[in-house]
Amino acid sequence: MNIDLIPTSRSRRLGGAALATTLAVALSACGGAKVGEADSATSAKAANCGAFNLAVNPWVGYEADAAVVAYVAKRDLGCTVTKKDLKEEVSWQGFGTGEVDAVLENWGHDDLKKKYIDEQKTAVDAGPTGNKGIIGWYVPPWMATQYPDITDWKNLNKYASMFKTSESGGKGQLLDGDPSYVTNDEALVKNLKLDFKVVNGGSETALLQAFRQAEAKKTPLLAYFYDPQWFFSEMKLVKVNLPPYTAGCDAVPAKVACDYPPYDLDKIVSKKFADANGPAYKLVKAFNWTNDDQNTVAQYIAKDKMSDEDAAKKWVDANPDKVKAWLAQS
Repeated sequence: MNIDLIPTSRSRRLGGAALATTLAVALSACGGAKVGEADSATSAKAANCGAFNLAVNPWVGYEADAAVVAYVAKRDLGCTVTKKDLKEEVSWQGFGTGEVDAVLENWGHDDLKKKYIDEQKTAVDAGPTGNKGIIGWYVPPWMATQYPDITDWKNLNKYASMFKTSESGGKGQLLDGDPSYVTNDEALVKNLKLDFKVVNGGSETALLQAFRQAEAKKTPLLAYFYDPQWFFSEMKLVKVNLPPYTAGCDAVPAKVACDYPPYDLDKIVSKKFADANGPAYKLVKAFNWTNDDQNTVAQYIAKDKMSDEDAAKKWVDANPDKVKAWLAQS
């Protein structure tokens, strides 16, 4: 889920030091069944894995990443995994304190890379996740059908009065998600001279419910959203075309007047974790899958109401070759 986020967007999400954090339940691990036959090398990895502190940022796609990595780390490497529910920048702060070993889904965040990788030198890049991220503004299907020209940003002011809410102060409402998500929306509204006000919905769940309600009741809605996102299999949201992204058009946040860039999502880990080069780090570095993979697990969790562990197990059991490839490098 630049979700100036999901999402968690696309950079995607921007957390602040003052943002509250919640510590998830620690997941104790043991050995257990392996992919393939157990051997002495695997046993040695299990003995050496130790503690693995994994940040979980607030969108279900990331939760899917963490579910699968944690499941494989516990089952196949014998790691003791502690998952921590944290906003984005708070996660990066944890690299220097030893409280966080890995962030599995970074949406751009050149600002955080500069601060924690280049300047503080407490973090390093651990390579791509394989996921391709897109952030943008979307309307429910009924609106695109009834008002086909609404998908061009130049026509948004014509429809602004339709989007008024009690929270938008007489202007049209543009609904955002979690306040920690990466978003350029305030700048976009101002610089494109749109008669809209950005209103934070508070969470990914709130965005989903808003789209469901808007489609069911045929009420207007313009909202920030992102892909990968399992919800597209339920509702074919339609993206509004903002001025095309070109390299550097978002270099100055206050002056952004272009669409969000495409994101090659990547993993960030603590330098200490990387330097130790243990089994958990090697697994994180090797972890790579597709948007469809992530959306499948995310749907198990969000729509099918499976536990993270059950969702991960179902995907892992169905994709043994991918897991074996990760483990071969860990």
